[in-house]
Amino acid sequence: MSDATVRYSDLRPHQFRARLAERPVAYLPLGTLEWHGEHLPLGADAIISEGLMCECASRFGGIVMPPIHLGPDRATLQSDGGLLVGMDTAEGVTDPHRQLDGSCYWLSQGLFLQLVDAILAQLKRAGFRAVFADGHGPSRSSWVANLPEREQRFGMNLLGVTAEVRQHWRSQMDHAARNETSLVMALRPKLADLGQLDEDRSVWPQGVGGQDPRDASADEGRQLLDASIPIVGRLLDAAGV
Repeated sequence: MSDATVRYSDLRPHQFRARLAERPVAYLPLGTLEWHGEHLPLGADAIISEGLMCECASRFGGIVMPPIHLGPDRATLQSDGGLLVGMDTAEGVTDPHRQLDGSCYWLSQGLFLQLVDAILAQLKRAGFRAVFADGHGPSRSSWVANLPEREQRFGMNLLGVTAEVRQHWRSQMDHAARNETSLVMALRPKLADLGQLDEDRSVWPQGVGGQDPRDASADEGRQLLDASIPIVGRLLDAAGV
């Protein structure tokens, strides 16, 4: 089944009914519009998480929601009233600390929790029984920190990259470095441009945290996906949906 037929926004009502009846699982990509180095698109978080989830839906059933492009992150208020968020203040990575171009995603933790609650209320209303969410690191952490309480409140199975899953999970494990760069190269190769990075290995790419992205490859990205996708299938089976 093609990606176009697993995305919620692409389904006609009869297709929605059929997929929901087959497996009432929603996949929620947690994305951002955020600097991911000069070599990756600003929407890399959503591109990776949505791409992985489309493959999950094709293999295991379920429907992929539109990505959330807003997320919580660490934030530092400047003396001039400006706000530095996320990788803007990464030690040893963003030097000097400053607003990295293109980042346009931050919202408070409280507002993010309200946003997720609103989405879950609508998914419950639409007939879903389970939701798997993952993507942007701080959004991932926020999602899994509240799973038991939300499950009780909404009466749904809520799944994510929890501590026990994380040791085996291989998707989005750095920030625009070798892991995420390889994943973008595998999923959307035309959007990754390693030529934008300095060839001098002594020059570290600004706003990039992890192993050197210049060592990334599409083949490695495919291996990372193939290691992570079956985990989602096992989570769904264990939840009985």
